Amino acid sequence: MTYSIVARDPETGALGVAVQSAALAVGTLVPWARPGVGAVATQGFTETSHGPRCLDGLAAGMSAPDTLADAVATDPAAEMRQVAVVSADGTLAARTGALCVDHAGHLIEDGCAVQANMAATDRVWPAMAEAYTAARGPFPHRLHTALRAAEAARRCARGRMSAALLVVSGTHGEPWQGRLVDLRTDRSTDPLGDLARLLTAADAYRGFDRAVESLYGGDPDGALRAIDTALAALPGEQGLRFLRAGALMARGEAAAATDELHALLADHPGWETVLRGFAAKGLLPLPPGTTADDLLE
Repeated sequence: MTYSIVARDPETGALGVAVQSAALAVGTLVPWARPGVGAVATQGFTETSHGPRCLDGLAAGMSAPDTLADAVATDPAAEMRQVAVVSADGTLAARTGALCVDHAGHLIEDGCAVQANMAATDRVWPAMAEAYTAARGPFPHRLHTALRAAEAARRCARGRMSAALLVVSGTHGEPWQGRLVDLRTDRSTDPLGDLARLLTAADAYRGFDRAVESLYGGDPDGALRAIDTALAALPGEQGLRFLRAGALMARGEAAAATDELHALLADHPGWETVLRGFAAKGLLPLPPGTTADDLLE
């Protein structure tokens, strides 16, 4: 069993693909995406080359239906495959080969294409489309909602093992830019639960990144707001707490920062090495005349 969704977020232009399967490490096989180009899910008896081949076609200016047709034409076992494609302009294409194992099928809706094979019921892919189009909130979470709907629609006889979610920017950039979310769980008894927890952590660490940018950009107030929001999503996370101490120190709240550091060190003494390293490089803004030893007293 494998079910997946490809979609374009109409608000941001982001492109995404999400999948759950009974196969090991499905994230290495099914989901493909390229910033400013498109996203592809290739499954069934998976032919992984359809991912980069379809993305290359989209990048060359082909439409989603044409690039999918071109990929299928090169595949002697095309009837065993399922492939779905979304382009940066939002056009979609999907195909379920005649030899895909029942229940198998796909559906193209406004903004998304969903597909499944070896499902327990033919309600799986319509349920995904309905859930995605009705969902609200951040794009990655809406993709996850579609997977949850598929699972609620009785999944399949083979069970579940892995899941993945990949989101890229809808605009071109440098090759190393534009990968917004790239999460996977390779072997689990609850892959979608694991994926949900990873999404929460990813949200929090985007706040961490914003806080770092604000702190070293001279805006400790903005840094503290961002890190407190991140900690609300991921309470107790040690890396976030260390950054919070830095933001407090930069705001001139040395006592509160010291309390935060002491609590962090009580949980994990290894943070002393990090604290000393940051202080030595001037990356932890200590009050005048204060040393790292003073903070550790």
